[in-house]
This record gives sequence, C-alpha cells and structure tokens, in this order.
Amino acid sequence: MVETHMQTGTTRRGSNPRLESADLVGIDIPPTPPSDARPGAKQATSFLSLIVPFLFASSSHAPSSGAAAPGSSSSTVATAFVIGSWYFSNIGVLLLNKYLLSIYGYRYPVFLTALHMASCSAYSAVALRWLCLVPFQPVSSRRQLFKIAALGAIFCFSVVCGNASLRFLPVSFNQAVGATTPFFTAIFALAITCRREPAAVYVALLPVVLGIVLASNSEPLFHPLGFLLCLGSTSGRALKSVVQGILLTSDSEKLNSMNLLMHMAPIAAAILLPLSLWTEPGVVPATAAKIRDDPYLALLLFANATIAYLVNLTNFLVTKHTSALTLQVLGNAKAAVAALVSVLIFRNPVTVMGVTGFGITIIGVVLYSEATKRSKSSSSSS
Repeated sequence: MVETHMQTGTTRRGSNPRLESADLVGIDIPPTPPSDARPGAKQATSFLSLIVPFLFASSSHAPSSGAAAPGSSSSTVATAFVIGSWYFSNIGVLLLNKYLLSIYGYRYPVFLTALHMASCSAYSAVALRWLCLVPFQPVSSRRQLFKIAALGAIFCFSVVCGNASLRFLPVSFNQAVGATTPFFTAIFALAITCRREPAAVYVALLPVVLGIVLASNSEPLFHPLGFLLCLGSTSGRALKSVVQGILLTSDSEKLNSMNLLMHMAPIAAAILLPLSLWTEPGVVPATAAKIRDDPYLALLLFANATIAYLVNLTNFLVTKHTSALTLQVLGNAKAAVAALVSVLIFRNPVTVMGVTGFGITIIGVVLYSEATKRSKSSSSSS
C-alpha cells in the first residue's frame, strides 16, 4: 500500500543530504507544497489559481487569429487543433494528477486510476458505438480476449505506478524518467523476442541512461520510492508495447488504439477497483466525505477522468492526421514542455545538473529514434 510510505515535503527534501546546500537555478522558488495539505482548507491553493496566471501569460504572447495566412487550408487548421489538444490533454492530466495526489491531499492513486479506466470505458463506448468515430472491431475469440486482458493488467501496473509516483516526485523529474522508455523497450524486445537491433541503436541509448543518472543525482526533491514507482511505470509502458506487438499480430486480432482501449479499459477498471478497496481501505466513504466538505473535488475528479480519456483520443487523432513518426517526435518534445510548464506552475526547485541531465536524455531519445528509423529503412530496402 503506497499510503504508508507518504512523507511530507520536508522529508523529501532531506532524502538526498548531499544536495542540501546545492545551488538552484535562477531565482529562489519555493518547493512543491507537502501532500498533507489539508483539503478544502481556506489556505489551500486551488488548481485554477495555479494555472490561470500561466494561461493568461501564454495567451498574451499568442498570435492573433486574424494574422493567419489567408491561404491556410482547413485541414492544416484541424491538424494544428488536434496537436494542440494532444499537448493540452497530456500535460493537463499530469498536472491534475500531481495537484490531486500531492497538493490537494487526495491520497488514493489506485482509485484515481480506476476512475480513469471507468471514464475511458464509458467515453470509448460513446465514441465508437454512438458517434462512430472509427469502425467498431469486436473481440473475435476467447483467445483474443485473454490477450487483451493480459495487456490490461500490464497497463494497470504502468498507470498506477505513474500516478502514485506523482505523490512523491515533481512532474519535471517524472517526465525525465519517463523519457527513458526507449531504453526499456529495447531491453524487453531483446529479452522477450530475441530481436537484436544494430549497434547504432544501442549506442544511442547510452545518453538516455547517462542523462537520467545525472538528473536523479541532482534532483532536490528526489524520493527513492517515487523513483522506483516512476521506473515501474516507464518499464510497464515499454513492456506493454512489446507484448502488444507479440500478442496482437494476426490480421484478425489487430486492433486500432481506440478499439483496444474500449476493450481493455473495462478489464482494467475491474482489476483496479477491488485492488483499490483492498490497498486503500475506506476510499469510497472517504471520497464521498471529501466531496461533501468540498464539492470542488467532484469537479476535479470529473475533469481529471475526462482528460485521461482525451489523452488516448488525441493520441489516435494525431497519428491519423499526421503519422506515427510525427507522434514520436511530438512525444519527445512533450516531455520537455510538460517539465517546463510544471516548474512554472508548481515552482519546484531545479538545478543546472538536473536540467543538463534531462537535456541529455532527450537528445538520446532523438538519436535513438533516428537510429531506429534508419535501421528500418535499411532492412526494408534490402
């Protein structure tokens, strides 16, 4: 149970004593508030009060819609809107998760993830059965259903670990660790499928590992449990992609991401709800009591669950409007953007070495993407 490991912000700052006197970058900014902040108290910071100044600052520098080139096509506008929605949903769900679990004091990451899965199940059914956004693909056999359930279990592990890690780590460091997904993907692909990549691919992974080592060693708010949870989330995400490529290989079993989510989300919710009741005793009455004391929590939970679905929807739409390669490039940039936005909003301290390590990791991910693309091009042409 993660709850028993919860520590205050003061304890987290002291978890790396070598850095107590480390010089921080820029101005002296306060650390992330402790997670035991009293929910609903008048002195508690609201999520809107955190993001509204940032949004107004961003909009003041945005170009006017009237300045758009007259020859811009509607498809270009639609693509830009989809990409912007993808960034908003990805970064928004991270910030909301961090706010709920660390600042507001909602200490139930497993139940929160179960709400995400229930939301994805409901919204997916509406999108595919009623709105018909993509053709519906039914489950063709018990064997395929078993494979989807296995993917759902891995997915549960990855998402729960990711959400739980946000209780202990700032979003910026969470994203730095998450950027190492290609490293774990290559390791799992080699261990499970015995598929060897060219040497250039593995060499490109060296800066990925080096960068996260530097970032971890210099993170002012480093927390061992949070770091392990974040590694678990990252490795689970990589394992799911490898296992998915193995299990759903035949043409009759392949599912697009929206149909896979619709079939997988109810299974994930069915796994997570009893797990939450077991590992987080009293979560349902505690949540109901918190909502009675502060109805704002109900709005936060609803928005959080809705944005969690939009992450998957916009992920599919970006691939549809652009390409899988473009999505990969946008994903590399998303980690850096999310880290920057989280620092601007939550004002968690950063160090020069931490920023350098994050930058090295991102460079390594870009090199890995390029090496993988060249490897696939050479293999297809031969």
